Amino acid sequence: MAAYATAVVVSALLLVNLPEGGLRTLCALLPVPPLIAVAVTVVAQVRQLDELARSIHFEALAIAFVGTALITFSYGFLETAGFPRLSMFFVWPVLASLWALGAWLGWRRYR
Repeated sequence: MAAYATAVVVSALLLVNLPEGGLRTLCALLPVPPLIAVAVTVVAQVRQLDELARSIHFEALAIAFVGTALITFSYGFLETAGFPRLSMFFVWPVLASLWALGAWLGWRRYR
């Protein structure tokens, strides 16, 4: 995560002075490789979970997937009615919050 945070800061600082073009696009995507490393690590950790924990996280992910789809589609329809456009950066906190809720519900059920 330190590499990701560093990449975000470096990217933001460089983007201020770069003109439009390919280099600016590459700079904007600078945080992506550290995020890929985080994703690979998360998948590896999930593969090490026991069957119950994996089942709970799978159900939590299903809740997060469906909930995020419902929320983002609903808001997309509201945007057609004049609501302000939201950045894609809002999707991840919604997904993560719903995953956390789903995991909490799952762990509570099997307690």
